[in-house]
Amino acid sequence: MLVIGPSGAGKDTLIKLARAACAGDSSVVFPRRVVTREASSSEDNDQLSNDVFQQALARGDFVMHWEAHGHCYGLPRALDDDIRAGRTVVVNVSRTVVDVMRRAYADMVVILVTAPPDILAQRLAMRARGSDGPLAQRLGRAVDETSTVPDATIVNVGDAEDHALRLVDIIRGG
Repeated sequence: MLVIGPSGAGKDTLIKLARAACAGDSSVVFPRRVVTREASSSEDNDQLSNDVFQQALARGDFVMHWEAHGHCYGLPRALDDDIRAGRTVVVNVSRTVVDVMRRAYADMVVILVTAPPDILAQRLAMRARGSDGPLAQRLGRAVDETSTVPDATIVNVGDAEDHALRLVDIIRGG
């Protein structure tokens, strides 16, 4: 299950809440991404330097990788074990890899988490993560929407816990 959306939409917040709601359900897993920037409290990722990331990439440690906002992201190869075991795997990925992921994995569900532009700008400004580049560039990032048509959309405005419950419902097949 792919969770996609623009920066500031609240993907990691909803995933964190959904993970808590699914704790104890071994059929649902939330693998940690590997990212070449400092880890933050709002994201559940493993931090690697760019050099170490490139070494891991050369070894084939990732089932998928991409670049966005000057950083490299990867999904650990171990998530294939979870898929083979029949678990639902929930990951936050770039919209640019949806088409490749749909070709690589059967029964892929794509959930778009979004918010109005003014909310996205507000959230990104509050985040104040300078390593991600200029705010205007993040807000203006264009992605080919023809390959990212979602199976479900969550407009994440208002109570995040309500939207996380919707995400959990989708995760559980609802």
